[in-house]
Amino acid sequence: MARSALLNVMVQAALKAGKSLSRDFGEVQNLQVSVKGPGDFVSQADIKAQKIIRDELMKARPTYGFLGEEGEEIKGTDGAHRWIVDPLDGTTNFLHGIPLFAVSIALERNGEIVAGVTFNPATDELYTAERGGGAFLNDRRLRVASRRVLSDSVIGCGVPNLGRGNHGKFLVELRHVMGEVAGVRRLGSASLDLAYVAAGRFDGFWETGLSAWDIAAGILLIREAGGFASDFDGGTDMLDTGSIICGNEHIQKALAEVVKRPIPTK
Repeated sequence: MARSALLNVMVQAALKAGKSLSRDFGEVQNLQVSVKGPGDFVSQADIKAQKIIRDELMKARPTYGFLGEEGEEIKGTDGAHRWIVDPLDGTTNFLHGIPLFAVSIALERNGEIVAGVTFNPATDELYTAERGGGAFLNDRRLRVASRRVLSDSVIGCGVPNLGRGNHGKFLVELRHVMGEVAGVRRLGSASLDLAYVAAGRFDGFWETGLSAWDIAAGILLIREAGGFASDFDGGTDMLDTGSIICGNEHIQKALAEVVKRPIPTK
């Protein structure tokens, strides 16, 4: 596969941050950890990884904007481009020694995601996509799964943690989905969930309460792998609404119908 110069910059930034995260993952008990909110952690590993990514990206394209999860936004002078970065998606997994976490980097041009990278350093899996160029896992071309009915499908989801999300609403959604599908999975890293949909490992995925950096790269991965993604209103404003439902053409549509079933009243 041939990568553009911009995608190469993103890949190198992700690999460099991933190397730092791998070192910290081996010493996780020694990391300084703070709490942003109930069940919402940030570690020195997150902060260090974001600095590595920011420095690499801004060195290559100093006029681009930058939006990072760890409280950092830089307005670009060119007005058209913005990096959207999650330096460690799956911090809770990371801090518990669970090897399901990722670096996620997306490039936005005039409001559209045009390149994305998701890298899990624990498994050495590098997902990349460019608009119109396809999606890849390392050097293998990706396609979403081809299953057409929910009863054959494994669906990923996000579970709202302590202090976040509407737990009651989610439990209703989960009950509806569980009654229709072959299985439900929760990885604890939305960027990996979306990458798994692009790779055909999950047939679909849904979650609410997300931030732009959680899903920007993954949305492009899914689209370039032949999949579909929308917000809960059926639109394409996922980065703003923080909700997403995705899969192939058939599963995405069927999953949306199930997830949005009315809450039963007594």
